[in-house]
Amino acid sequence: MFEMWSFPFMQRALLAGVLVGFLSSYFGVFVVQRGLSFLGSGLAHAAFGGVALGILLGVQPLWVALPFTVLVALAITLVRDRTYLAGDTATGIFFAVSVALGVLFLALHQRYTEDAFALLFGSILAVNAVDLWMSAGVALLALAAIPFWGRWAYATFDRDLAEADGVNVRRDDYVLSFLIAVAVVVAVKVVGIMLVAAFLVIPAASARLIARTFFGMTLLSIAFGVLSTAVGLAVSYRLDVPSGAMIILTQAACFFLALALRR
Repeated sequence: MFEMWSFPFMQRALLAGVLVGFLSSYFGVFVVQRGLSFLGSGLAHAAFGGVALGILLGVQPLWVALPFTVLVALAITLVRDRTYLAGDTATGIFFAVSVALGVLFLALHQRYTEDAFALLFGSILAVNAVDLWMSAGVALLALAAIPFWGRWAYATFDRDLAEADGVNVRRDDYVLSFLIAVAVVVAVKVVGIMLVAAFLVIPAASARLIARTFFGMTLLSIAFGVLSTAVGLAVSYRLDVPSGAMIILTQAACFFLALALRR
């Protein structure tokens, strides 16, 4: 049972999965509670555009995807902030532009792009030391932003009252968008572009069903995200099936269990 964890690649995969599970679940509660679930898909596809640009330029795709996705996240927040367009509308526009740019960049590359297809579906078992350091760095960034949790929570439930109390909700929105974008790019390596949105939403949605307070929802979301990653990884090793898909299916099982237990 524990033999699998003696392999270095499984240890790296577990550590990366736990870090990404923590990050996605922590920021996911704000995504779910603010009704921005489509943002996860939008940023994942923005990451696709960044990955394709990295391949075209001949550099490490994720290093290009990171600033590309952050710029898209900030642009979505800017459009939402400065216009009357809804968040989903702004996300949908940048979603389409990012995918179109990604397809264009891959077409211009004119060679088989194995990296792009690998990142579409993720490969947690192929996580290397650089990926681990990247995940750890983002996790530290998230921990450093913990003082923002109360402000984000306040603005999530009553934006006008938070603004009247002197909370700079607009600046906080940009900070939150930046951190969510970074978490999405890091999660791409683990579960892939196709499934990263689910990684951001399902643990938080499961916690939302049974938690009584927003703080409890945050703790439960992190617990669901971390535990489902470890269980999904172990099951995928035993059954010899894709790990990213099994992690998402484990999170889905948590969601349906929470659905059955909700009051």
